[in-house]
Amino acid sequence: MLTPPKRAPGSYLLRFDLASPQTVEVGSLGTVRFAAGCHFYAGSAFGPGGVAARVMRHVAGNGRPHWHVDRLRAVAPVREVWFSHAQARLEHAWAGALLDLPGARLAMARFGASDCRCPGHLVCFRRAPSRAVLAATLGGDEVSRWVPEG
Repeated sequence: MLTPPKRAPGSYLLRFDLASPQTVEVGSLGTVRFAAGCHFYAGSAFGPGGVAARVMRHVAGNGRPHWHVDRLRAVAPVREVWFSHAQARLEHAWAGALLDLPGARLAMARFGASDCRCPGHLVCFRRAPSRAVLAATLGGDEVSRWVPEG
């Protein structure tokens, strides 16, 4: 489904494609070298404005850097968004499920996971998994997909 997220709580997965490696300062994580490839960042938005507000902030790339993903967004646009308005925080399960896929690797330890015990919420692939694999991995009919314009 290609509808944008609603202003309701939920979880989201952002896709970033890097044509070449990028070196970025990521706050307390220090200097990070992101490999070329497809990166997926799992997050949640249970505050004001919900998933729509958070995703639109990441897509626009505006505002002061606050989250680790803001530093990645500074060097790559958001190419695709997967989301769910389920009441459960799914970002932990999604990051773990993505890491279990063939060819997946943790892009950076603790990236996006400073408030939990996950190894990280940024997963990298040389080539992106198919849409069917992503949908099945994230929960099938319970998730939606949106592609930002531009």
